[in-house]
Amino acid sequence: MTSPSPDGDRLAEAFWTVARRLRHRTKIALEPWDLSPSLARALSVLARDGELRLSALAEKLRIVPRSATEVVDDLQRMALVTRRPDPDDRRAVLVALTERGARISQAILQARQAEGERFFAALDPSDRADLARVLRKLSEL
Repeated sequence: MTSPSPDGDRLAEAFWTVARRLRHRTKIALEPWDLSPSLARALSVLARDGELRLSALAEKLRIVPRSATEVVDDLQRMALVTRRPDPDDRRAVLVALTERGARISQAILQARQAEGERFFAALDPSDRADLARVLRKLSEL
């Protein structure tokens, strides 16, 4: 059995430090809408994919259906999504953004993009391209 690489440990720690900082800055960027990152992520999925069955939303968010129900409950209380019966399966529920949800989703996208630009501004274009390449490669593993 081989021992863990000190370089691997340092890389992992550096990665998690950056991830925590980016998540914190994203959380701050979401404050005007009083949304958690998980609620914002659900809005983003619905904005990108359109109306979805609750089970499909859960799958795309990589959460269990019960948790997706709670997310949709929260979003519905905020008038950001609507539910309706699926005409193809009466047992299933479809979830869609309201007009307000679509507007807020777009505003959040713009705020997150601006925050990402500020966050990565410390990197020159070459470093940003290298980071993007490395992250794509790691995402494909």
